[in-house]
Amino acid sequence: CLIGANGAGKSTTLRAITGLVPAAAGQIEHQGDSIVGLPSHQLVRRGVVMVPEGRGIFPQLTIEENLAMGAYTRKDHHEVRQDIERIYTLFPRLAERKKQSAGTLSGGEQQMVAMGRAMISRPSLLLLDEPSMGLAPIMVERIFELIQTIAKEGVTILLIEQNARLALELGDRGYVMESGRIILEGPAAQLLHDPKVRAAYLGEEDFAA
Repeated sequence: CLIGANGAGKSTTLRAITGLVPAAAGQIEHQGDSIVGLPSHQLVRRGVVMVPEGRGIFPQLTIEENLAMGAYTRKDHHEVRQDIERIYTLFPRLAERKKQSAGTLSGGEQQMVAMGRAMISRPSLLLLDEPSMGLAPIMVERIFELIQTIAKEGVTILLIEQNARLALELGDRGYVMESGRIILEGPAAQLLHDPKVRAAYLGEEDFAA
């Protein structure tokens, strides 16, 4: 997971990885190969998929049509259908509303659609930008349970999350960003108990506990 204050450069990092903004310097590699300058469809074929902040769904399309958009680089139509059914198993609420316009869903349901669409692309690296933003606590809990399920299936996840505690509790490794630079990194559990991290990102009350 990647944590830091607003404006630290977390979302910009994801946009640089996916080519939405040019990288100012350095290299961006995936599985040993440079991915700098690759167009979006090639990144998706490589398994690099992002769920952006704000979800980025197609509000006029149905839930099922949104999910199918995640398969735009795939030709294995039968397996795509199987993957969509699997998403419905993970997200039963979406199955109940699959013919409903995505724009009429709650924020939590829209986040499910966005994550489901990403999974249809069969990512090896899933980039999640603030998945809990604007969601009710009970929906945040559900979304993070699903993130854990996805990770257990072998998908590498780079998570940016406003709730630093949740992110560090969930992650295997943590990175702290400040002004566009990584200032601290290590096992997420270790960062969770680091006094500086607790004071800066978990609040004084947590620090004093």
